[in-house]
Amino acid sequence: MGTPDFSVPCLDALIKDGNEIAAVFTQPDKPKGRKALLTPPPVKVRALEDNIEVFQPVTLKDGEALSILRKLAPEMIVVVAYGKILPKEILELPVYGCINVHASLLPEYRGAAPIQQAILDGKTVTGVTAMYMDVGLDTGDMLMKTEVCIGENDNAEQLHDKLSAAGAELIVKVVHAAKAGTLVREKQDDSKASYVGVLTKEMSEIDLTKTAQQVHNKIRGLYSWPGAAVKVRGKKVKIHSSRIAQGSGKAGQVLSLKPLIVACGEGAVEILELQPEGKKRMDAASFVNGLHITSPEEISFS
Repeated sequence: MGTPDFSVPCLDALIKDGNEIAAVFTQPDKPKGRKALLTPPPVKVRALEDNIEVFQPVTLKDGEALSILRKLAPEMIVVVAYGKILPKEILELPVYGCINVHASLLPEYRGAAPIQQAILDGKTVTGVTAMYMDVGLDTGDMLMKTEVCIGENDNAEQLHDKLSAAGAELIVKVVHAAKAGTLVREKQDDSKASYVGVLTKEMSEIDLTKTAQQVHNKIRGLYSWPGAAVKVRGKKVKIHSSRIAQGSGKAGQVLSLKPLIVACGEGAVEILELQPEGKKRMDAASFVNGLHITSPEEISFS
């Protein structure tokens, strides 16, 4: 059971490991793009490559999915970013349980956006946890974990790919251990738990009075959606990439045009790629050239 790109490596690894995939459950096809073309989820695309039967129920609560699953009689259900809550009857169905691959080192970062939050918080290490599912939100007993380093300039998409690959390796190990009867359950310490909600567009605004590291973390953490943004001459500019730079000044002050360096509340960041409202993504030099200015004093960021 899975839906987005994050789920695909786990399915791929389970197939290549020689497991019998009884079926794939994924979200319904959704319209995408300006033409609103009905587009299948990435997991469906991968499943069909191996002629695996695909089910796309709108809900799991009406008993139809449960009826299908009873006929399939899976020994284990693997859930990776499926996007639906599994009813108790489904959780109790497989002999080896329902096992979830979650993109954090639980009990930290339960919830919807653990990858982005790890970067926003300036973490240098995160990871993936495989756990038994229960009726709570990412609260089940843990089975295995693997750590993943976060590079100082890694953005959310790059970390997503690292964690997705790590999750694929982990789930194969879990399946092997389940077959061997060597899985060990570990209860989560709820006192150390933290939750992260869904990302919203309202989170986009960069507060340049924060430290350079915090500003850099926000740009990385909110890439590519919802994106981190500032205002230049009253217009919104989305910042796609940055790095920590030398320099200091008043928050939002432009210290240099080429390279484009902006002062924060403490320290400074170099802006590498950005996108003015209504325009295409561009490098900082192209942005500065388009402003037709010759000195840093002619603009500021806010």
